[in-house]
Amino acid sequence: MMPHLRGIGMTSQRTRDRMIARLKEQGITNPQILEIMRNTPRHIFVDEALASRAYENTALPIGYNQTISQPYIVARMTELLLELGPLQRVLEIGTGCGYQTAILAQLVDHVYSVERILPLQRKAISHLWELKIKNVSYLHNDGGCGWPDYAPFDGIIVAAAPQIIPQILLQQMAIGGVLIIPIGNDDRQKLHRVTRNTNEFSIEELEAVSFVPFLSGRE
Repeated sequence: MMPHLRGIGMTSQRTRDRMIARLKEQGITNPQILEIMRNTPRHIFVDEALASRAYENTALPIGYNQTISQPYIVARMTELLLELGPLQRVLEIGTGCGYQTAILAQLVDHVYSVERILPLQRKAISHLWELKIKNVSYLHNDGGCGWPDYAPFDGIIVAAAPQIIPQILLQQMAIGGVLIIPIGNDDRQKLHRVTRNTNEFSIEELEAVSFVPFLSGRE
């Protein structure tokens, strides 16, 4: 691994190990997720000025009024997505800096990632290419449209909060598929897990979260 990917000081392996210990204390139990997060260099996904804070359990700005989610939320959403078993095709709404994409891509067969802000998407592609992660397809588009060309998906994960669950995303779920999505406004958001059965959807309301709003259009 190249030296800047290994990290030094506050981006070193020891710092990453402390992050993993915190995730375990917070209830993350999936050993595969923990190991992948231990070995994925989160510091390359943020600006150099913020690299020393990359392994803190906090969201950090990535520009364009967007954030990289705190490690706990990345781990929790990934664990919830995979709890019912391994997945082949996963749709990600909101590529952002590409960190969640990188974690998912090491756990599922293929990630289809949609981002509405083109400069963010380009940076994410660069980061994942540097990590030699190649089982990801990228689309610059309004996330509310999903990606119908490759539907249905075994899993969908959404990194922004709409007021209600978008019907289009429900329609793009495979039978037995799982959707992890925050729902609510700036003041109150809850993480939800939706499971699709043959003709109906089972919806679980989970814990309080804080995400950027789900916006339409492209930039």
